[in-house]
Parts: sequence; structure tokens; C-alpha cells
Amino acid sequence: MESTFNRYIWKHTSRQQIWIMCVVLVSMVPFYFAFDLPKMLINGPIQGGGFEAAGATQPFLPGIFGDIQLDRIDTLLGLSMLFLGLVIINGLFKYYINTFKGLLGERLLRRIRYELLDRILRFLPVEFRRIKGGEIASMVKDEVEPLGGFTAEAYVQPLLLGGQAITALIFIVVQNVWLGLLALFMAGIQLVLIPRLRARLLILGRERQVSARQLAGRVTEIVEGIETVHAFDTSNFERADIAHRLATLFRIRFQIYSWKYKIKFLNNFLAQITPFLFYLLGGYLAINGSLDVGQLVAVIAAYKELPGPLKALIDWDLAKQDVEVKYEQLLEQFDVAELIDSDSQAVTTNKHPEPIPSLTATNVTVEDHGGSVTLENVSLSVLAGESVAIVGDASSSANILAEVFGGITRPSQGKLLAGKDNLASLPESTTGRNISYVSADTYFFFGTVQQNLLYGLKHSPLEAVEYTGAEAITRKWELAEATRTANPVLDLNSNWIDHDQVTGLNTGTSLVDAMKQVLRAVNFSDDVFDFALHSKISSQIDPGFANQIISLRASIQEELNLKGLNGLIIPFDIDCFNGQATILENILFGILTDPEDSIRYAGVNTYLHNMLQETGLDTHLFAMGMSIAEIFNELFVDLPEDHPHFDQFDLIESSQMPEFRELHQRCTGKDLTSISAADRMTWINLSFKYSEPRYRFGLLDDGLMQKIVEIRKLLHKNMSKELKLGIEIYDSDNFLSSANLLDNIVFGKVDRKIKNGEQQLRDVVAPLLDQQPELYNNIYSIGLDFNVGPSGRRLSAVQRQKLNLARAVMRRSDFYIFNKPISGLDQQQQGSIIKNILALFALEKRSPGIVWALASESNATYFQRKIKFTGKQISKEGELPVVE
Repeated sequence: MESTFNRYIWKHTSRQQIWIMCVVLVSMVPFYFAFDLPKMLINGPIQGGGFEAAGATQPFLPGIFGDIQLDRIDTLLGLSMLFLGLVIINGLFKYYINTFKGLLGERLLRRIRYELLDRILRFLPVEFRRIKGGEIASMVKDEVEPLGGFTAEAYVQPLLLGGQAITALIFIVVQNVWLGLLALFMAGIQLVLIPRLRARLLILGRERQVSARQLAGRVTEIVEGIETVHAFDTSNFERADIAHRLATLFRIRFQIYSWKYKIKFLNNFLAQITPFLFYLLGGYLAINGSLDVGQLVAVIAAYKELPGPLKALIDWDLAKQDVEVKYEQLLEQFDVAELIDSDSQAVTTNKHPEPIPSLTATNVTVEDHGGSVTLENVSLSVLAGESVAIVGDASSSANILAEVFGGITRPSQGKLLAGKDNLASLPESTTGRNISYVSADTYFFFGTVQQNLLYGLKHSPLEAVEYTGAEAITRKWELAEATRTANPVLDLNSNWIDHDQVTGLNTGTSLVDAMKQVLRAVNFSDDVFDFALHSKISSQIDPGFANQIISLRASIQEELNLKGLNGLIIPFDIDCFNGQATILENILFGILTDPEDSIRYAGVNTYLHNMLQETGLDTHLFAMGMSIAEIFNELFVDLPEDHPHFDQFDLIESSQMPEFRELHQRCTGKDLTSISAADRMTWINLSFKYSEPRYRFGLLDDGLMQKIVEIRKLLHKNMSKELKLGIEIYDSDNFLSSANLLDNIVFGKVDRKIKNGEQQLRDVVAPLLDQQPELYNNIYSIGLDFNVGPSGRRLSAVQRQKLNLARAVMRRSDFYIFNKPISGLDQQQQGSIIKNILALFALEKRSPGIVWALASESNATYFQRKIKFTGKQISKEGELPVVE
């Protein structure tokens, strides 16, 4: 990166800067004439100078229009039209200059942001142990914003503003030397005094920037470590920390606010005192005849154009210092001593890099940040096709050796070779495809299971996309702008998945089948199937798929009857209360189609509450809501807001408890009719969420359930066609697009009272789906579309480790480096997954090299070799037979 921001700007925008500065210089000509015309208008046709005699004429701008003679009115009209023309010309110049400046700034801002992100991608892994993601994100997103804005003004602004100020001063001097010297003196005071006073603002601005960045980093830490915060009950400590940081930021910002307006007051005072002196001195000169009225008016008009440029010049100087400081801070964070060579990450069209025959560590020593040795003088060679287990106790360096082979940690001494080549010198297109590394640490990008599973296959765009019409025009513009700002021209819409590198994808095999095979190997297939069963399907579902699900219902019921499990499902029956469904689902005998549709939802809600009031059911539901709040208060009165029980009993959120306590106190002992409609609706809506088998508060009896069934029929009988569109009624002949897939498959609810009910149902459904592979793949694809959430937080810790391992196994590589990737599982599950993965590789008839740092030494029997660590060194190496 360039040492100063000015050099960076000039390097990338010099041609554009020269062009716009030429435009600015040309714009000074009409700008000057716009000052002179008011004097000519006042002294000439308005006051009658030169038109004293009747019918007198004067040459109209003889230096420009020759000997054209005009009378007083025509001269007034001609000069006025010329003034209007100059206004338009000056306006067009300003429009073009400002638009060009904005374009220039945005292009450089895009270039800077991309360059910073590019450097982040080229940081060595060790660099990320010293930086905070939140602070870096804040710098790239917010702190470089002023740099782009200043780019457009770095050279143009002082030329434009200085040119305007000098033009105005020259005009004033031409009219009267004394008024010119006075204007020059006052302008000098502003230019010297104000920047000195603003030096304090610059210091405060730096403090604000650092404090805001640290706040962003701290907030990111809290978000990423929220489970730790809840586990150790440190939420109030974090509140205190954030409050302290906000107080510091508030103090700095208020000082900036106060200091800024003190300077503004002084600047405005100096700007306004000059007109006072002009009126005083100029008026005196006009009375004495040393200055005519037209000149005085023109001088005052010209001066009105002077404070603006002067103030803007002062602001420009402050901005210049500010962006230089920001750029220096960028250099501190991003101009690191060692970066991965950009050529190493260059896009390559070679889909099949040269294979790596072996990985060899020779006398490798690793030191941590503090200089302490973590791996000492280790030598080991692993050939392609070998499976090697690395074992050691918790204090050993077995995992460090795995990090070295995986390229995560670089040796401080010794050599690390891939075949005959230095591993560090190979491009990422070789190491990143031929070596797959995975550890127990997991990270997933916001997106679906499938997107994260296939992430390791997206190396480069594989197919050119053909664009037509408006899309082709947009793409052409994108390519042109990318070239101007040194951004890559890679097409995100292209196919990036290298199917040749997908494990298990062979001729006649679909991508879904290949993913199923890998996920089955890591014991994650059932989880994906569960994701599908509990997912809601879009209303735009394929009719063929819907019909297949409807047809499956009968087969499942028949199979349940054969196995004596007919009580496992409580079907949706218009004449019966479904104990596993919520109160609202039982009253509606269906599901609200779109709660987000506020108008339709309000209509259904109003009709429903009116019906409850007419039938008297509102009294029962009101009492139920009050009882739920009482029970919640008894259960959670002494628990903190972040207690996990609130997730289990989610009728009332922890943050709502104070509100419900107050509402309960307000309603206790009062007659229902004396309570406001809003309060009654709050209690009734709370009872709508209740399900007896789930919460077991004992609030439902047979009489109330029967009454709900009776009201259900009355509700549907009297409901208008328009309101019926807001409810999707349970119908065994239709697919329920508002229900999840599980409810659709069984057309009912799984009885929670039966132990392992869902697992028993899965055991019944799976064989039936095996007979319909197309349907099974469609359902499985729904599970693959499950969104894992930010950083994969919607998955459990075990699920994250399984999916993380699957992501590495999903692609074919010469070597797999597994660094205790499933340490969160028990020993038996780890052994099962290890056997499955080795069997999967054998099934593909390929022999990758496998280096697996094991959490349990007992699983080393599945490998050909065992390397044992004691402390920082290898203590023993033994040959073990392969277990079939």
C-alpha cells in the first residue's frame, strides 16, 4: 500500500484529476463575468448611465458583439438574458464537476474496499489471532467511507474553491483597492485562525474513531460468545462494559459537538463582520464619489461568494488531515509484514492440478506468538494412500503437527515438503484442492446446509453465462466498472461447483445422492431428514410432489397398523380435539395461511374473537391465559432472563415477564367486562399457544375440549369466503402448504406421550421412501435447504462438527488432514464415523493420504500407522494392520 493517501489517490486517479482540474479552470471564466454583469446592469440601463438623452443608444458589449447599438430597454433585456445564460452555464459546470467528483470518489472507494478485503484473504492464518472481526469489518465498511468522499476533492476542491475565492477577490480589487485589501485581510484571518482551532477537533475525531471501532469489536465478541455469557451468568458484566464504552464515546462526541459549534460561531462572526465593514467603508467611498453604487453592489455581491469557498477550504484542510490519519490506521491494520503472494491465489482453469505424492516434515519446530516452542524437531513422511493416526494426551503436540500439515501453522524451523516442493511455495489452487484440512473448530456461512456442504468445491467459475437484453447491458457495465476499479471480473452467476471433484458423484449418480452418501458416512443424514420433516413448504409447491405426499399418507397409516403403532399419530379430525395441536389450531381446525398479511389476519382475528365472545369461550381462554402467567411466574420468578428454561417453555419470552406480571396485577379480581378489550385479547392470544402434552400445566379438561370442537364447526359454518382464504383447513385430500412436512405426511400430530415417537415414525417412513427414491430425494433436498443461521448457530455443537467434517470429505483430495474434528462425540460414535469415511474412500477406489489426529487412541486400530506424541515430540511409531 502507498505510504500516504495523497500518493494513493494520484496513483489511481491522476488522469481523471487532471481532466477535471482543466474543467474547473475553464469554469472560472463565466464565474468572473457573473460578478461583472450586475454592475453593468445597475450603472447602465437601470440608473440610465449613457442613456440620458431621449432615444439614446449604446453599443452592446462592443468587444464581443461589435457595433450593435441598443436603447436602454433593449440593453436591459440583453444584459438580463446574458446574466441568465451565465447562471445556466455556471450551474451546468457545477453539475458536471460535482457528478464527476462523485463518480471518481465512488470508484476509488470501491477500489480501496476491495483491496482491503483482498489483503484480508491474503493474511496468513496467524494474523487472525491478533485482530477482531468486528473491528476489521467496521474499518472496511465505515472508516474508509470518508476516504472515498475526499478522493473527489483531493485536488479539485482546493483548485475550485481557491479559484472562486481568488476570482472574487480579484474582482473586488479591480473595483476598489481598499475594499479588496479589506476582504483579503479578513479572509487571511479565517484561513489562519480557524484551522488552528480545529486541531483539537481532529484529535477528538481520532479518539471517537478508535472508541467506535473498539465498541464494534466488543459487540461482535458478545454476539459470537453469547453462549459463554449465558453459561457463566455474565450478562450484567457485559452490560457494564458496554455502558462504560458508551459513556466514553458519549463524552468524546459531546466534546466534538461543543467544540465544533464554538468554531462555527467564530467563523460566522468573522464572515458577517466583513459586510459590516463593506457597508461602512464602501458607503463612505460612494458618498465621497470614489465608488459608484453599481460597484458597491457588485462588490457586496462578489463578497457573498467569498465566505462559502473560504469555509469549504478550511473544511477541506480538516478533512485532508482526518483522512490521512484514517489511512495511517488502515496501514497499521492491513499493511502487514508478510502476505500470501497474490499469484498463489490467482484463478486457474486447470481443474486437475498435479497430484501430491507425499507430505514430509523434516526437523520441524513450531513457536507460538510468545516464542515458546509448541512442536520440537519433528520428522514424519506420509505417502498418498497411507492412513496415519496421530495420538497423544491432552498436553501433547499431536494437534500442532496436524495444523502444520494442513497449512494452518507455519514452521519456524525445518522443512515441510509436498512431494519435492516446499508446501508454502505451492499455489492455493494446488494445496487448497489437493489437501483438505478440518478441525473441531467450526464456522459456517449464513445459508443452507447444501451451500455450506458444497462450499469447498467453489474454486473458480466453470461456465460462461450468456446474457441477453437488459441483463447483457448491466453485465457489460459491471465489467467496465470492475476493470476501472481493479476489481475481478469473475461472474458470481456462473457455475462454481466442480462436479469432477465431488466425492461419490459418478456416472448416473445425482448430486443429491452424492451428498446423501457423504452425510450418511458422518451420521448426519438423519438430522437432514429431520430438518425436512419440520420445514414448511412454500405455497408454490410442485403439484406432483404434493400428490406424492398425499399418497404416502395411506401407506404410512397401513404400515403403522401392521406394526401396532396406530396410536402413534393423532389424526386431524373435524369431530375430535387434537391434544397435540395448540388451542388456536384446534379452534380453527387449520392454520393461518399468512400471519404477515396484516389486513387479512386482522379480519380473521376480529371474527374469531367476536365468535369467542358470543359463545362464552373467551371467558375460559381468558382464565387460561391468566393461569399460564401465574404458573410461569412461579416457575421462573428467581431465574435470570437468559435461563435455558425459557427456551423450553416459550409461551412467554423472558423479556415479557415484567409486562405480564403488571398485566396480571391489573386484571386480578376484576370482572371480565371491566377489563379493556386489548388486555382481554392479550390473555386470550396467550392461551392460543397452549398445548397440554407439551407444557402439562393441567389447564384443559374434557368439557373445554368438547366446547372448542363445537365452536370450531360453528366458526366455519358462519365464516365468509373472503375470511376462509386466511385459514388453511385440515383436509386429507389436500397438501397443507402452511403446515410442516411431518404434519403433511401423517396428516396429524405425533403423540408426544409415546417415548421416541418421532424416531419410531422415522423408522416406519424411511423404508417406504426407499421404495420411492425420487420422492425421498425431493424430501432430502428440503432438508438440505435448511438454513444453518449465522455461523451455523441453528445447529447443535455435534451437528456442526459432523457437517464440518462432511464438508471436507465432500471433495476429492490427495490428502485429508483431520485434526480431532469430531471430539464432541463419544468414542463409539467417533469410531463409527472413522470406519464409514474409510469405507467411503475405499468404495470410490481411491487411496488418499489420511492424517488423523485422534481424540481417543483406541480408534487408532483403524489406521495403517500410529504416531504417538509425548509432549512436543514423537515418542513412538508402530505399524498397525488395517481393520476391514
